Amino acid sequence: MTPPACAGPAGRGEPRSSSSGGRGGNVTDTQILKFLLALAFVVVLARVAGRVARRFGQPDVIGELAIGIVVGPTLLHGRVADLLFPGTVRPFLNAVANLGLVVFMFVVGLELDRRTVREVGRATAGAALGSTLAPLALGALLGLYLAPRHAAGHETGFVLFMAVAMAVTAFPVLARIIGDRGLGGTLLGTVALSTAAVCDVVAWTLLAAVQAMVGDASAWQIALLVPYVAVMFLVVGPLLGRSGLADALSARSPSALAVVLIGLLLSAAATQALGLHFIFGAFLFGLVLPRGRTDEARSALLGSVQFGTVLLLPAYFVLVGLKVNLADTTMKDVLDFGLILLTAVVAKFGGAFVGARLQGLPTRTSALLAVLMNTRGLTELVALGVGLSMGVLDRDLYGLMVVMALVTTAMTGPALRLLGVDRPAEGSAPGAPHREP
Repeated sequence: MTPPACAGPAGRGEPRSSSSGGRGGNVTDTQILKFLLALAFVVVLARVAGRVARRFGQPDVIGELAIGIVVGPTLLHGRVADLLFPGTVRPFLNAVANLGLVVFMFVVGLELDRRTVREVGRATAGAALGSTLAPLALGALLGLYLAPRHAAGHETGFVLFMAVAMAVTAFPVLARIIGDRGLGGTLLGTVALSTAAVCDVVAWTLLAAVQAMVGDASAWQIALLVPYVAVMFLVVGPLLGRSGLADALSARSPSALAVVLIGLLLSAAATQALGLHFIFGAFLFGLVLPRGRTDEARSALLGSVQFGTVLLLPAYFVLVGLKVNLADTTMKDVLDFGLILLTAVVAKFGGAFVGARLQGLPTRTSALLAVLMNTRGLTELVALGVGLSMGVLDRDLYGLMVVMALVTTAMTGPALRLLGVDRPAEGSAPGAPHREP
């Protein structure tokens, strides 16, 4: 998006360009007006839809995604979408949505504490293996079945992507569910967070590998990815840790926040320049950022970026909806969706449950863990968006996969209530130190 140049208000006549001439990619006052109105409308829709979702015991993301689909081409074949979000506005919304994705993936990396991954115990190892390997295997088989009709030019990349898409877990949503339900410090909460952390690290690593395989990156760009990741972990992270950044963030220093935002944007730009999607750079920077001796720095930083997510992410949900067209769904599509949903649930729930039981976790705790692992949320949408941008997904399958993410996330709350999550899981009590059974 070309940034608007500073200009005074337009006169009462026809709208003027915010730069002279209104040509050569310059932004007009009318475009700015339409964009601001569209963005305000998007935020209002997202907040209202999120509140409705909460009334039904669902996370905000369910309502926000649902309203995004409703205002897309699915309703009246796109006439509503064209009226609310004309083509001249969509590039601006896309820029806002991309900034929202940068912030979101940074938060994913920030909330994924590396100590949680390192402290994987015997019980977590079994659950992590089950909830990662089973979705990868069943997702690959599903990809082989769907490839003849949906692989957009790269069958191997398509099969691998479907495997990764089945393995994704929404770590931020899961962490909030655990906190809201009072499961922090319980056996279930600890194992779930550790398992989800391992799953997401594996999933994002494999997704990066898929993009490196099917993308347009040259050999030298791919070769630089490994040293870049090493520099981030071995140089950037320790330097930021010794700089006192965590203490400055705890004190809510504007300068410290500026350092974080600059580093975030540079890291996202670096992976984009190296042929990977910018989300990987944002995720990586959140992962290496020092936490400090307590969670105070992380909490302060999360509070600072909260405004950005409220303003920026709703635009992403609308763009997701604009790419989903269910109006022309055929019976074959319905059958495909049923198979996709069945594979997603069986792979995640079955893999996590069997893995946890084999490692000796109680039956109820294993079932609750499996339900949590089946939560996909916005994280799945981000992965699907990468697949669409890479060209390994076509629009029809993208729409079906988005609905799968919506359904599996919506299943979590009712399934937890059905299993009596309000009472302590076996082997632990709320607030008590976790232990293996």
